[in-house]
Amino acid sequence: MASMDIGIDLGTATVLVYSGEQGIVLREPSVVAVNSKTGAILSVGEEAYAMLGKTPAKITAIRPLEDGVISDYKMTEEMIKYFLRKACPGNMLKPRVALCVPSLITEVEAQAAVDAAVVAGARSVYLIEEPVAAAIGAGIDISLPKGNIILDIGGGTSDIAVLSLNGIVCKNSIKLAGDKFNQAIVRYIRSQYNILIGEKMAEALKIAIASVDEEAENLTYPIKGRHLATGLPVRQEVSRAELYPCILDCVVEIRDAIHSVVEKTPPELVGDIYENGLVMTGGGAMLHGLDGYLSKYLKMPVRLAENPVECVAIGTGKAFQYIDRLYDGFIASSVHKH
Repeated sequence: MASMDIGIDLGTATVLVYSGEQGIVLREPSVVAVNSKTGAILSVGEEAYAMLGKTPAKITAIRPLEDGVISDYKMTEEMIKYFLRKACPGNMLKPRVALCVPSLITEVEAQAAVDAAVVAGARSVYLIEEPVAAAIGAGIDISLPKGNIILDIGGGTSDIAVLSLNGIVCKNSIKLAGDKFNQAIVRYIRSQYNILIGEKMAEALKIAIASVDEEAENLTYPIKGRHLATGLPVRQEVSRAELYPCILDCVVEIRDAIHSVVEKTPPELVGDIYENGLVMTGGGAMLHGLDGYLSKYLKMPVRLAENPVECVAIGTGKAFQYIDRLYDGFIASSVHKH
């Protein structure tokens, strides 16, 4: 792969950049801090994430991507520009860029992603679908006449696809992933304890103790927030068992989406899937007990990829090797020369 080939996993929660020579060169939150009065960009990535929920009136920390697609075009453009500069400092050559996008992205959304990358300094832009990138990153040989099923749970979307012979046989994408888990936790804490917690606290709670394994040890975790009746700061211990129902509601939707993909899969490939099992990638796939739960209800082996968080970014970067071979995965209209 040429050193000027860059793969970007443009996630709702995190942006990962893969460079041909060095592997993963950058991993930062997809957040931009902007002066709401002047429109000036103050910071991007880690620095901006630290400001979430803590900014004065004139500074706004925003996420320019929502549910896996661009919600704020200008901010996304600035963010990609910042990450490209940081990933290839001092490079005069414009890189070829592969951007990872959800499976069911619309033409308008795809064009917005391409345009943002071109304006940010890409020589040419390719869009690759998340499950295909995830499969390549997980080391699955998608060129074989064998069925493989992939589940990628990111921050904004969960993408499911059955792959065989360099193509997508059937797929589904739902706008329910890590962020929706966090929102479910915020709602539960609010209704149960009358305490308002922030997004970061909900995520810390999810990572620490959330589980869909009924028999897992009932751990507890202290949360800090604002009591809605008194308006004062408060601390509360929350247990794994009480979070179980609200997390399960989200997981059931993902399970049903996988089921709908398997139902549409040709019978010969279903036999392969039963043998090879479901491979999970993405940060959301690391939810405690998720592999066991899905295996039990879908009646197939389920395993977590070796490097679930970086899988999609690695696959996006390596996707340049497959440009001439993939029948699906690369969105045909997305090759954009500049």
